[in-house]
Amino acid sequence: MFLNYLKIALKVMTRHKLFTFISLFGISFTLLILVLITSAIDHTFGPHYPETKLDKTLSVTMGLLESDTNGTYSGPLFSPWFFKKYVKSLKTPKTISLSSFHNPIQVYKGERKINMGIKYTDSEFWEILDFDFLEGKAFNKQQEENIEYVAVINEKLRNEYFDGQPCVGKYIEADGDNYRVIGVVRNVSILRIMPYADIWVPMGHTKTDLNKPCITGTFPGWFTMLLAHNKKDFPKIQSEFQQKLKNIEFPEGRFNKLLTNASTYGEALARQVFRKETGNIGPFMFILFVLMTIFMILPAVNLVNINMSRIMERSSEIGIRKSFGASSITLVGQFIMENIIVTIIGGLLSLVLAGIILGIVNQSHIVPDMTFTLNFRIFGTSMLFAIFFGFLSGVYPALKMSRLQPAEIIQGGNK
Repeated sequence: MFLNYLKIALKVMTRHKLFTFISLFGISFTLLILVLITSAIDHTFGPHYPETKLDKTLSVTMGLLESDTNGTYSGPLFSPWFFKKYVKSLKTPKTISLSSFHNPIQVYKGERKINMGIKYTDSEFWEILDFDFLEGKAFNKQQEENIEYVAVINEKLRNEYFDGQPCVGKYIEADGDNYRVIGVVRNVSILRIMPYADIWVPMGHTKTDLNKPCITGTFPGWFTMLLAHNKKDFPKIQSEFQQKLKNIEFPEGRFNKLLTNASTYGEALARQVFRKETGNIGPFMFILFVLMTIFMILPAVNLVNINMSRIMERSSEIGIRKSFGASSITLVGQFIMENIIVTIIGGLLSLVLAGIILGIVNQSHIVPDMTFTLNFRIFGTSMLFAIFFGFLSGVYPALKMSRLQPAEIIQGGNK
């Protein structure tokens, strides 16, 4: 049956090439925008290098602080003291890492200025993330605790500072200190905000007082990553963390309540939007679905008009089939399926166009160190968009067609 629908859909498409072009252009352009947005979201929040264990990783980044006098303070940068006291002490996670966000600095190689980002981190950072080492290795726990002057740099910094030559064992100046390079890793996109940096050094080298009792920290801020044994441990980790927060201290004296939790990327974003500690991503995804539907309604309305014209042209076919006993449900199903087939073809065209555009974006290096690709997640999401779009634009014309009376159609009196 599907093959018959496919053959009919292809014949209808070749019958009026102008209508087909307009339909495919509208479908492809609409789905192209959605594919590009999906690709950007996937490469920002999906499991990509070096965050390949996102399905087992939670993080604590920001939250909501409340006070009786000043109301709610949204999105504070937590201090190292807070993370060490209330997060690093958790027992359920397999591994917990404390790191700073990257801090922009400048260094000079001769008369040449080099801009780079430095990250202060611990040895657990390298256990949670899967970096590709081109040279050497990461610093270990002993080097971290001894606050040794060792560093891991990325490929870009090796090219700029050491002219692309092997550099393990050589020294690099950063933020006023000289570090011995012990490893070189493949570049990380700036969209991967947690692992991103150009140089990683033991956290003891930070100018921040790691043991100062306070809830809020200073720029560029700190965060923790929590690697679970498996995803089923997420509720246990979150429950243990909330138990810790019941006895939280507020050394600054300005606040009396903190809303935060160990979260996935989506949950953390939802918590900031809805100002709840749980960060339930369900309502957030519903809002995205509604916005996506609204975005698709206008081109769907245009396609409805085109589909109505096509159906009216096939009125004699509809009348004859009804005269021979075809039910309205059968005809509705056929026309919706035909429309979905057309939109799937448009969806495939949008994937080809998206691949070309993403290739241009990659070549232009608009987003440094990021290579946008089309993977199975993006392909699957795009096909779901296409099917939904086809259903959305095909339902009304199909229902309209099903109400046509055979006698009126055959006599030329359809309305």
